[in-house]
Amino acid sequence: MTAVGLGSFLHEDDHPWLHRQVRDIASRGEGELTAIVHERTNGRTVRVAHVRPASGVEWTTSADNLQLIP
Repeated sequence: MTAVGLGSFLHEDDHPWLHRQVRDIASRGEGELTAIVHERTNGRTVRVAHVRPASGVEWTTSADNLQLIP
């Protein structure tokens, strides 16, 4: 993983699923994975995925909630 610093965030710029169709198992939503960002929260770092469906209204979820759509 290569990460690029953005202030208090780190952005994964080489995740193998970037710009591919994924499913968020928490919401059952599907869309294109546009970014994974590492955010610091309460002294720990969490990986947050940004998913954009066909409607264009992007949402975030835990990166652990993603499944690649074949």
